Amino acid sequence: MYFTGLDIGTTSTKAVVFDILGKVITQKSISYEMFHHQPNWSEQNPDEIYEAVTECLTFLDKRSLLETLSMSAAMHSIMAVDISGKPLTKLIVWADNRAIDIGNKLKESIEGKEIYHRTGTPIHPFSSICKILWLKINEPEIFKKAHKFIGIKEYIWHKIFGYYEIDESLASATGMMNIQDLCWDTKALDLVGITEEKLPKIVSTTFLRTKQDKKYFIGGADGPLANLGTGAMGKNKLAFTMGTSGAVRICVDEYYTDPQMRTFNYLLSSTQHVIGGATNNGAVVIQWLKEQILQTNTSTEELIEKAQNTPSGAENLLFLPYILGERAPVWNANAKGVFFGLSINHTQAHLTRAVMEGLIMNLYSVGKVLMEKFPVDEICASGGFAKSDFWLQLVADIFQKKVAITNNVEGSAWGAVLLALKALGVEEKTSKKGVLKIFLPDSTKAELYDQLHQKFERLYVKLQDEF
Repeated sequence: MYFTGLDIGTTSTKAVVFDILGKVITQKSISYEMFHHQPNWSEQNPDEIYEAVTECLTFLDKRSLLETLSMSAAMHSIMAVDISGKPLTKLIVWADNRAIDIGNKLKESIEGKEIYHRTGTPIHPFSSICKILWLKINEPEIFKKAHKFIGIKEYIWHKIFGYYEIDESLASATGMMNIQDLCWDTKALDLVGITEEKLPKIVSTTFLRTKQDKKYFIGGADGPLANLGTGAMGKNKLAFTMGTSGAVRICVDEYYTDPQMRTFNYLLSSTQHVIGGATNNGAVVIQWLKEQILQTNTSTEELIEKAQNTPSGAENLLFLPYILGERAPVWNANAKGVFFGLSINHTQAHLTRAVMEGLIMNLYSVGKVLMEKFPVDEICASGGFAKSDFWLQLVADIFQKKVAITNNVEGSAWGAVLLALKALGVEEKTSKKGVLKIFLPDSTKAELYDQLHQKFERLYVKLQDEF
């Protein structure tokens, strides 16, 4: 029997087929674009993503591999649809910062702080609550005409089954779901000026529908599923994910919101809380460096190989990686990228290494917040970067923690399948995912990276009013 994890990501949709032991049988991936038609806007064509999903599933179906499917999707996307299900807007994705002013004002208000502690979602323009408020103010006709406000997975689910349903994991990331009562939050909806009828019905992450004898589980959000898929469960294991964006997360059985609103609390299931922080700036920054700054035909792999041969700390070159604004831990959509310490001796390799170290140091800032409360002793890594030993050793050296890689780095897709297996009652029949590689921290670099990270955080504090 085959089990498919369908991961609807920011830059591509990937269908990964596993056997019951978790071995990857095959996979199909289709890429698509993100559009920036105006400053601070980040949108996608929802029908292009639906076509990518359809192409992936058709590929599997023709090979008789599509039997049981469970879905993962990127968080914080929103769009308006009319009563026929036709999009009234493009898909507004997590990287969209058009609601900066709305987010900043709400974040500082008593009402905003209360909504954060009720929903677990930090107040920031990435959240659905701020995006819908932006539509209400700036596109009042679309706001009035909207039959539903939904994300990309709900759009695809409706295309397949004709129902507007959202899993509790994705719902918990909208900023509009009460994280403890597991329902749409009345205070959040009152603030936006909508009723729950304007939103999809909340269902469990193991909710099932069938079509042509195939089982479709609704699944969850990509971040929480990466924790499950990589085995990062419990207070002592930290999930570290880096794809287009990045995140660090801990999965525990307790609800927690940070007094300083630095972290999120999303759900893996009704009883499993995923606490952490996400960055807008992941591997997309490496792509930006190569294409826009270095403007080189050298491959990304070659650039990273040259960076590996550059001294740790890139000879005092630091990079604040905020080219897309930032979520955790600073929650500042106005933040900008900065190279600091450039000298005539710095090369492409130095810039590449500084960018890589800056990306990890930024996530270390989030990790430090989590490690203040939870006794982390191991990092479980996933995402595209997890295929690079150099990336992983940098994580170990900067965090000064052991980094473990399981046999499958497709964490979100495998996490989605694990939900389906649990629902089908066959969870215990799967093999325990063994550790493929271990990366131990180099203690001789601890002081260097500690000093660099302190400087990294001081630089942001000194520059934040200038952004």
